[in-house]
Amino acid sequence: MPYIALSGRTDVGLKRTNNEDVFLVRSDLGFCLVADGMGGAAAGELASRYFADNCLKAFAQPMTDSAPTLLLQVQKAFQQANKAILDHVKKAPRHKGMGCTAELLAFCNGGFVLGHVGDSRTYRLRNSELKQLTHDHSLVQSMVDQGVISADAARRHSHRNVILRAVGIETNLSVDLIKGKLMPGDIYLLCSDGLTDMVEDAQIKAALSTDASLPEKAEACIALAKKAGGADNITVVLFRIL
Repeated sequence: MPYIALSGRTDVGLKRTNNEDVFLVRSDLGFCLVADGMGGAAAGELASRYFADNCLKAFAQPMTDSAPTLLLQVQKAFQQANKAILDHVKKAPRHKGMGCTAELLAFCNGGFVLGHVGDSRTYRLRNSELKQLTHDHSLVQSMVDQGVISADAARRHSHRNVILRAVGIETNLSVDLIKGKLMPGDIYLLCSDGLTDMVEDAQIKAALSTDASLPEKAEACIALAKKAGGADNITVVLFRIL
């Protein structure tokens, strides 16, 4: 297992009165996550918490050094959370439509497995290059993919918050799974769309490229989103390979 550093920060933003985002950093269990709830008020926050709690259950055992086992753990976490939210809605129909977008990054033995659903994102800064590892499951991203609108127009589109895939909405959940190697100097950023809707990738890269500490980099990202208007909850998790 490589030496790592983890830091997380969440902020309600400047327009919302409650925070439906949840983050978790557990180096002892070998994972970190960000979940962004939807469904309104308590329901969205509850969906995010269901996701975090079920990840804790899936990773309750000591860290594995097997990549295939890690992949199964990530899949298990998403499926358990999906079922838990759907079961809750059966008991509390007033919460119908609740769910969450989610990023779950698990690591072992020099590698990682990333699970992704929705329009929260994971980026990697490596050798001064910032790369988005995930692909948004959103209406505007599908329009960009089809060439209907530009990526720049997608940032301002009136339907930019329409999500096509989320945890807790459908019985059969499709999870994007991404595998890769960890390299010294890598910084991984998991974030809710409260950051990326407000802040350009170039600004994020600049914030991550300073000599500041990991908590300071997280604070800098939050500050950028709030300076741009802070229209949504903002959550940032940073994971660095030392």
